[in-house]
Amino acid sequence: MTMVEVPTVTTERLRLRAFRSSDLGAYSAMQANPEVMRHMVMGRTSTPAEVWRTMLMSLGSWALRGYGMWACEKIDGEVFVGSVGIFHPLDWPEPEIAYSLDQPFWGRGFATEATKAARDWLFEHASLKRAASFIRPDNLASKLVVERLGAVCERTFDLRGSAYEYWVHHRPAKN
Repeated sequence: MTMVEVPTVTTERLRLRAFRSSDLGAYSAMQANPEVMRHMVMGRTSTPAEVWRTMLMSLGSWALRGYGMWACEKIDGEVFVGSVGIFHPLDWPEPEIAYSLDQPFWGRGFATEATKAARDWLFEHASLKRAASFIRPDNLASKLVVERLGAVCERTFDLRGSAYEYWVHHRPAKN
């Protein structure tokens, strides 16, 4: 049996951790919300079975690539907030620093806090010079998140039949 340990990353208010089967209810409710899902690659809501496959894929990525997506929860109360981490399907041009938070947690700085933690972990543990975030042009909130983290928009491109802006996070220079 092969066991892979998914690291836990803690910020001031959040914990990034491996998905658990107990996350299915909250994650399914989040991905059933059309407002949450409208900027995602699929652009539609997901069924609980699809969310379960997403959780399995997230865990499997850690075993196959050494990085992946985390469940994101508030430290106080262990409330499920969303998902964040490094998303890299076979048809992606490079690893993506990705995030999706449930609607009650929007506008509170959680996306920036979680995304920064994921990006910092990636650059500390992988030899990548850069990573990307793929954002729909009308997703102003996500563009603000990556701008706060110093990412730059290189171009617009087509991904799975939709237009996305290709934002790049460069590895910080060492002092």
